[in-house]
Amino acid sequence: MKPHKQSELSYQANELRKRFGEDLFSPVEVLSILQSQENLTLVFYPFSARISGMCMRTHSGEQLIAINSTSTLGRQRFTAAHELYHLFVQKEIASVICGGEIGAAKDEEEKNADCFASYFLAPNDALHSFIEKNLQKGSRQALTVEDVVRIEQYFRMSRQATLYRLVGDGWLTLDAANTLKGGIVASARRLGFSDELYVPAPENRQYFTSGSYIGLAQRLLDADVISSGKYEGLLLEAYRADIVFNLEAEGQETYD
Repeated sequence: MKPHKQSELSYQANELRKRFGEDLFSPVEVLSILQSQENLTLVFYPFSARISGMCMRTHSGEQLIAINSTSTLGRQRFTAAHELYHLFVQKEIASVICGGEIGAAKDEEEKNADCFASYFLAPNDALHSFIEKNLQKGSRQALTVEDVVRIEQYFRMSRQATLYRLVGDGWLTLDAANTLKGGIVASARRLGFSDELYVPAPENRQYFTSGSYIGLAQRLLDADVISSGKYEGLLLEAYRADIVFNLEAEGQETYD
């Protein structure tokens, strides 16, 4: 990708962060941002490994992002940022299905979305500052596996997403990155980190919907546009039996 295009995508990622009220140095809770957006529905669904996620926009302005729930938390966060590009930066889209390997797509907008996602999760200045100040590494010093773990833990990115960025920015050679594709969980555990960033969601949490769809169903019920039976059916179709049957709520709430 040409440097001027990378600069443009970095700028667009920073501007979208500002639009969401985020600064340009702190790690960002991208999934929480999606869940709080008006007219946006977020769905977690176990797609095949070839699909990381998808998004669509309707003529009425409703938006949907679906994320592969069998991917790791780190990858889900990258996918969420990737879909932000399609919905908030790319023009004139109806629906997009996104592949599983970062940086491998032939489509130009998919390449742009991957690059944008990396800058959104780890802005240029933030990444460079972390490497130079926290890791105390200069541009000519090779990064170790410990450095890579600390980077991905701080910015909450998967190993694939982290290596994609570090190779793209010249912090790692491709050969060096290839040696870091295995032993991911073990390398994190040795440094005292949990493995939550590197493992898929448990099977009982791989189907879930939040956001606009849930609120819209409630408003239709409150306005007597739909019956309670239809309301419950809509929620069950969205994998929200917890709302219909009030699961795991009674006796567990704590005001602290």
